[in-house]
Amino acid sequence: MDVRSFQLADYQPVTELLETVLSEECYEQTMEAFGRQLSWDSELVLVAAVNDEIAGIIIGTIDNGKGYYYRIAVHPDFQRRGIGKKLIASLRQRFVQRNVSKIMVTADEHNEPILSLYESLGYVTADFFRSFQKLSIVAG
Repeated sequence: MDVRSFQLADYQPVTELLETVLSEECYEQTMEAFGRQLSWDSELVLVAAVNDEIAGIIIGTIDNGKGYYYRIAVHPDFQRRGIGKKLIASLRQRFVQRNVSKIMVTADEHNEPILSLYESLGYVTADFFRSFQKLSIVAG
């Protein structure tokens, strides 16, 4: 598995992955934020590729000096293989390199089912950001 920055050639497979994994409402919200983040700082959008197939994506952002994990999605065919954990760890490295003051997890209704994944990596309730609508990539 290779985790790397998003590239323009990834756009179609990533959108298909997001459409497969996310609910319709979540997909629409995520695509808006995804587009904004790509235009601002594409280095915080990472993909996981397995044999050149996009297996997962994580969208991060930096807002007011804090790093945020905004959305993570792993294709059902590749779940439970450590891809989500690898994406989170890789984005964490980017946040650390950028000297963010704190790393937070956006905790909206769409992320609630996977908060246990973040907890398994050492994140605690205080790291969950529930006012995600205020984030620049969401608010525009």
